Amino acid sequence: MSVQIDALDRRILAALQEDASRSLEEIARHVGSSKTPVWTRIRKLKEAGVIGRQTVLLDAEALGLEACFFVLIRTSEHEADWQNRFLATLKERPEVMEAHRLAGDIDYILKVRVPNARAYDVFYQALIGEVKIHTVTALLSMEEIKSSPLLPLGV
Repeated sequence: MSVQIDALDRRILAALQEDASRSLEEIARHVGSSKTPVWTRIRKLKEAGVIGRQTVLLDAEALGLEACFFVLIRTSEHEADWQNRFLATLKERPEVMEAHRLAGDIDYILKVRVPNARAYDVFYQALIGEVKIHTVTALLSMEEIKSSPLLPLGV
């Protein structure tokens, strides 16, 4: 289902990205509309898949997940069977926060959150035990400069 996104939709989406726990009345006031049209638009945006699930953001470090690794993966395997097994393995691993297939010399990049380097090694050993990987380079993030779940909506 395709949906046209206008300026009011963008303001609603920006308000939801900022704080989805706000009441419908607060969102309507914030975007300069009334509750019923805002509710209707939110429902249509959900039905169209523009709005996915709602969740809460947690502080990884406060929960003891202090190490963030960016893992660069090169593979010599490009068959569908290997790819399916690899993707299934990634989806099963809660440490994998993000996974992207890339163009260029590196085939995949993963963002992995773990308590420490030892926990990363456990993850790494499990990963290479599941699927054949040509090379793996792990980069430890020394400092997170910016991390935002907010999409640039141009509002």
